Amino acid sequence: MDLSSSKPIEIQDKPLFDNYFKRFPPEISELTFTNLFMWRNHYDFRFTEYKNHLIIFSREYLKKYGSFAIDSNNIFFLLPIGQNPGDLIIELFQNINNIEMHRVPEITIEEIRGDLTNNNLAILEDRNNWDYVYEKDSIENLSGNKHRQNRRWLNKFLDSYNYKFNLLTEEWIEKSKELQLEWCVMRGCEEDESLIEEQNAIHEALNHFSELNFEGGIICVENKCAAYTFGEMLNPNTLVIHIEKAHMDYEGSYQAINNFFLKNCCKNAIFVNREQDLGVLGLKRAKESYKPFRMVKKSVIFRNKS
Repeated sequence: MDLSSSKPIEIQDKPLFDNYFKRFPPEISELTFTNLFMWRNHYDFRFTEYKNHLIIFSREYLKKYGSFAIDSNNIFFLLPIGQNPGDLIIELFQNINNIEMHRVPEITIEEIRGDLTNNNLAILEDRNNWDYVYEKDSIENLSGNKHRQNRRWLNKFLDSYNYKFNLLTEEWIEKSKELQLEWCVMRGCEEDESLIEEQNAIHEALNHFSELNFEGGIICVENKCAAYTFGEMLNPNTLVIHIEKAHMDYEGSYQAINNFFLKNCCKNAIFVNREQDLGVLGLKRAKESYKPFRMVKKSVIFRNKS
């Protein structure tokens, strides 16, 4: 396979990506055009079409984040998008020596497990990147004993503040950026490169709000905004939440933005994918507090050199 025909992701590529995602609905949170576009510069994503599949890769990713095969010169590939991603995975390994395949869901692993063994390929579960999936009704209504703590925080917000919720439109983009900057300052972004990169990615998404066509929400208390979020449909029954940020001065604001957004957006969604915890303890606790319905397990495939 010749990767020289690949190109960087640009906004005009959205119809091509959306066509693939419509025909082959993804399960993993990484595979939306919004997500790939907003992180494209940081990860240096490139793509090409090959045998009616969309192939997305990065030569720089593993240099920044390390290789499972302890080889930072390896090329990072995402799950191929098309009719037979498993077949393409095997072909890619047969034709490219320095390759790692990341974010491979469990269903694909099981389909090609024998081929992986026959080709001397190793599998390692990537727990930090497993997606948390919830029943929408459950985390929207927060009923029952298991949701009592988040329900208390939500009620505290409702009882404490004179708030207004709006679905995200162009007129609220700058307010969202202002809140993001405040959040970043409070979290010490200047001392954390990953938070700076996240802020850059968020700005990429917000700056292209109309073209990307995702959905979002924002809560303001009087003239100050307390929380914002945005996401989109990942597949016909699942909403994926890309970003959710709340001001620490407003108690219960995280629970409030989650609740209001789910009540006002994506009525056809049955499930909500809140992405991964990245191995960050605070994120893990927050995502577990909503009691996930299931996890989308993902693994890394790499060449076994032992």
